[in-house]
Order: sequence, then C-alpha cells, then structure tokens
Amino acid sequence: MGKIVFGADIGGTTVKLGMFDAQGVVLDKWEIPTRKEEQGSLILGDVAKSIGAKISAGGYTKEDVLGIGVGAPGPVDGAGNIGGAVNLGWGDLNIVDILEPLAGVPVKAGNDANVAALGEMWKGGGQGCRDMVAVTLGTGVGGGIIVNGSLVSGYNGAGGEIGHIFVEEKETEYCNCGLRGCLEQYASATGVVRLAKRRLAEDQAPSSLRGLEELTCKDVWDAVKAQDAVAIEVAERFGYYLGKGLAAVACVANPEAFVIGGGVSKAGEILFDYIVPSYRRLVFSGSRNARFLLAKLGNDAGIYGAAKLILK
Repeated sequence: MGKIVFGADIGGTTVKLGMFDAQGVVLDKWEIPTRKEEQGSLILGDVAKSIGAKISAGGYTKEDVLGIGVGAPGPVDGAGNIGGAVNLGWGDLNIVDILEPLAGVPVKAGNDANVAALGEMWKGGGQGCRDMVAVTLGTGVGGGIIVNGSLVSGYNGAGGEIGHIFVEEKETEYCNCGLRGCLEQYASATGVVRLAKRRLAEDQAPSSLRGLEELTCKDVWDAVKAQDAVAIEVAERFGYYLGKGLAAVACVANPEAFVIGGGVSKAGEILFDYIVPSYRRLVFSGSRNARFLLAKLGNDAGIYGAAKLILK
C-alpha cells in the first residue's frame, strides 16, 4: 500500500472529508455532520474519529498517513491559529494543536476559501496556473490568492478576503462584517438578489422578476439569459462592482487567471459577459489580459486543497 493523505473542509452544516493517494487521486470522500453544540468543541474530535475509522477500514496504519489538511471558515495563520469562526461556535483556537494529538498524524490548516483556491489550482479550473485568484461567489464572497504556486494567507490569515474590498461610497446598509460598501454586498448570491430588489423598486418597468414569491439569484440569471431588460441591468451592476473589485486585486497580485466558483458560478460563462468588460476598463494595463475561468471542482475544491496543504 502507498501513502495516503486526508483533506477536511469544515462547513457550518457538514464536514466534507476526502482520502487521497500521494499523487492527488481521490480514493474516497464522505461527509459527517458539523456538531456545533458546546461551542463547536466536538468538531475536531469527530474529524479525528471519522478519519481513524477510514484508516482502519482501508487496512492502513497511521504510518501510511502523510497528514490531514484542514480548511476552516475563518482567518487561519501558518501555525494553525484561527481567529474565531462564528458559524462553528469557535473563538480563538489552534486547529493543529487540537487535532494532531487526537488523530496521531501531522496536521496543517488554512482558511477554507484559500484552501479551495489551492484545490482549483492543483486539480480544477486553474490547473497549470502558478499565479491565480480564486473567487467564490456564494452567500458571501470569498477569495484565495496564489502567487508562484503558494497561498497568500497574510500576517494573521486574513489575506484573500476580497469580499470586503470597499467598492461603493454611497452604500447605507451594513455588510455582515460591520462595514458598508463591501464587494460582498453586490457580487454574492444575496447581493445579486439585493441589487435586483433595489432595481425593481426604482420604477415599474416590466420584468419576469416581478411578483416572484421568493426571488433568487438563479431567477435573476435565468431572466438575463431570457433577455429580460431589468435583469440585464442588474447583471450590469453586478459586473461593474465585481470587475472593479477584481481590478483592484489585480493591481496587487497580477494573476494569470481569475477562477470563478461558488453557487453564482452555476450561471455559467454568461457571468463573464458582464464582469470582463468592467474589469478590462478599470484595471491597470499590465493585468488587462488576465483570463477568466470557471471553477471545476465544485464542493470538492476544499478537500482537494486541504490535501494539497500536506502534499506541498
């Protein structure tokens, strides 16, 4: 038997887990519930138990395991310290110090969006890119910046928080982070719905979006594809803000490519029709030719990237 490695992507509802060989071929993947009771103190123990059971069931020993990589929803520094994870119930703690003794194998940890970016570079939409930015458009906006093949996590793990780039001076509502005018307020799935509701309230222009019981981001993009004029205006506003934010990122990171993932990316390449013109118009000339690609790993990006933390 060869060496194996595990990747763990800790989410607010489930922990996604994967077992890989040393070349990054996935051998198994599964999920366990994220038990958030008792301030999330059960989560890492559950991860250790589940991985331990998988090691035994496969006929492996701990000596066969190169390590466990972990992605977690919060700022994680190079030593495994996380500065709190509200949706897990965690305050400040050290993932490595807790999980390593429980699992009995080496552990490395990173921010979940950063780790997903690593996964997309390694086995997903960004394969072949050494300098790229992964953008996750979901309930919020996450990001991962990779320079010369390595993650940029920053001083205390808060690098790559592109969802909180300031893009709108006139915003009156607050972002979840406590600031106003963040990119996340316009480019996330909830941000697209927010833009649509604001546009619908401006006048009575006819639109298939009017009267929907519960307007969703998918509804907006379906209407764009159907050439709904109001929906297209919403898409243009979305594209303006995201293009503006990514132009700012490009001035610092100068990526070869932006890899777009998350739930919003399910709309497909039509997104680029609205993002790219804004980006090209606003970006410094040296980064104007960056490519825009769709992520390929979906919900598995986190486990691939977590495994890659160990396989560097």
